Amino acid sequence: MAFTMHIRVYKPTVMYFRLTNFSATFQTIINDLFCDMINQGNTATFIDNIIVAIETKEGHNKIVEEVLK
Repeated sequence: MAFTMHIRVYKPTVMYFRLTNFSATFQTIINDLFCDMINQGNTATFIDNIIVAIETKEGHNKIVEEVLK
């Protein structure tokens, strides 16, 4: 596989592997990272979205800090 430009032909220096299951793999990684918070029922994850569901503002801020760590 090469890319033709007006100056010359460029060939990539890395080998491409097709990641056909990338979405499922990424979701599994996210679930593993946040498994403690998911098990407590404070958060839910979907692909690259993390939902924090808690009733008090103070508790919400604490959970968001944990997520950002």
